[in-house]
Amino acid sequence: MNSTVNSAVNVIGKAGTALAAELSSLRRELHQNPELSLQEHGTAAIIADLLAKMGCEVQTNVGGTGVVGILRNGGDSPAIALRADIDALPIAEETGSNYASKNPGVMHACGHDAHMTCLIGAMQILAQHRECWQGTVKAIFQPAEEIVIGAEAMIQESVLENPKVDWVFGLHVQPDLEVGKVGVKEGPLMAAADVFSIKIKGCGGHGAYPHLIRDPIMGAAAVVMNLQTLISRSRNPLEPGVLSIGTIQGGTQHNIIPEEVELTGTVRTYDTRLRTDMEAWIRRIVSGTVAALDLTAEVGYLRGVIPVNNHPEAARIAVNAVRNAVGTQALAAAVPVMGSEDFALFLEKASGC
Repeated sequence: MNSTVNSAVNVIGKAGTALAAELSSLRRELHQNPELSLQEHGTAAIIADLLAKMGCEVQTNVGGTGVVGILRNGGDSPAIALRADIDALPIAEETGSNYASKNPGVMHACGHDAHMTCLIGAMQILAQHRECWQGTVKAIFQPAEEIVIGAEAMIQESVLENPKVDWVFGLHVQPDLEVGKVGVKEGPLMAAADVFSIKIKGCGGHGAYPHLIRDPIMGAAAVVMNLQTLISRSRNPLEPGVLSIGTIQGGTQHNIIPEEVELTGTVRTYDTRLRTDMEAWIRRIVSGTVAALDLTAEVGYLRGVIPVNNHPEAARIAVNAVRNAVGTQALAAAVPVMGSEDFALFLEKASGC
């Protein structure tokens, strides 16, 4: 590490330490006031106010409820974007924490409160210590990550333009990483995520007279079991792939067979060909299964977010940043997961990690 970098690291490290208590308080405030996707109005207001106070150019209502803060220091280039997601999940918090959610049925259970706090802290340090850097930094506070539409909405509103972003970086807290470790990996890191629905139709009636009905519940059970053969028998075992059923809806009474049952689920893959095959295989399995039981079915399949694929040079930049800031011992090899992230869409438009 050269003397210039060493000096900047020391300055930034001391600034971060000085902000620790303030940022901890902010994170708890955000955690106590979670908001669902595209409803993040209070969250956005807090972010915009903090960015304005530190001297950023502030853009609001970007991609719905998104906020962008821009710091310029000696020209547009290089232009680096740092991204944090801001929405919460429809989960009731039962932690008993003294800073638990005040919004019933809504919780920051995925760490977005931490992501926002990290980015606010980074921008505050950059604003205070312009002698340590040059160029333009965009802080992108993205809404609606949990429903994977926020990144695309912000991109459509040119969040990566004016100036054109050269590099984009994001982070995600990970509970299985040891405290103090930072995981970095080039290449594929998070999976593509697709959604499917299956509506199975039969002929309902009284449960005491099964010979007079065509049972969609039995059909749904058979479909659930048969779909798993796609993972165990159709997919190459060396290619990552997941198929999970998340909901089953059907029926109103214990002794009445319904007319229809609806299933929904998710498919997670890394490989484009496997992603295409899975849709075709699901349709084939459903068609054959319901036909054997004299039922009918409708299958809906929605292509969701693409895989997160970190650019090699961006990953090397991230590794060097970690090494310079907190030492080589803090580096950990990030392990690919089957979760998904619409940060992947930013990586389609700019090199990043």
